[in-house]
Amino acid sequence: MKNYQAYLVDLDGTMYKGMQCIEDAPAFIQKLKDKRLPHLFLTNNSSLTQSQIADKLNGMGISAEENEVFTSSMATAAYIKQQNPDAVVYAVGEEGLLTALRQEGLTIADEHADYVVIGIDRDINYEKLAKACLNVRNGAQFISTNGDIAIPTERGLLPGNGAITSVVSTSTGKQPLVIGKPESGIMDQAIKALGALREETLMVGDNYDTDILAGMKAGLDTLMVFTGLTTVEQLKTYAEQPTYTVQTLKEWLDNL
Repeated sequence: MKNYQAYLVDLDGTMYKGMQCIEDAPAFIQKLKDKRLPHLFLTNNSSLTQSQIADKLNGMGISAEENEVFTSSMATAAYIKQQNPDAVVYAVGEEGLLTALRQEGLTIADEHADYVVIGIDRDINYEKLAKACLNVRNGAQFISTNGDIAIPTERGLLPGNGAITSVVSTSTGKQPLVIGKPESGIMDQAIKALGALREETLMVGDNYDTDILAGMKAGLDTLMVFTGLTTVEQLKTYAEQPTYTVQTLKEWLDNL
């Protein structure tokens, strides 16, 4: 194996499932810190802020600083800011998304939106979806923070943001621009934030369709860990395989 100088590390299914820490995750991150290897926790989860995610990780014994977290909400807000600094945004989502949009100085409103952004929202209701559809029909650009149709939790697989976004897509006939993994929007921003060369960076994750595919599309080597969404049998059905596979992070930890 190569001697990688930087890591992009997924969260859901790789570091934890819901509020349950995955075994060997704390030791894996501590080893990266001990070896002073730059790393970012790279997540499609748009619901939490950087500080909330860092607090969650630390509460599980996984050492994390706020600036080591990069979310799909941050990537989405940065993209809109770059396209239109004065944009009005109608947002469906939780604190992580709303905070990221405000930090970029964007205006959040229910009507006359330039952009409609959908993120995971566990208080979703008909009126929120109705406003999203109306704004899209009125010409707002439709953006989804990520396309995950399911998320691994301690309860099992629950509906993800892609499932919510599909309601607006089905109603309006419009497909969203997806920012999160496996798309280039979040990967290019994360690699820039990490400050490492692509050929020296390893993408670590549990979901082939997001984490691993994102790494492949970005020109990174990839490490698949079977502690979350994609199973060994499912992986066999894909033509392009990850650079490495491990059952748990302990297998990789032993080689660091």
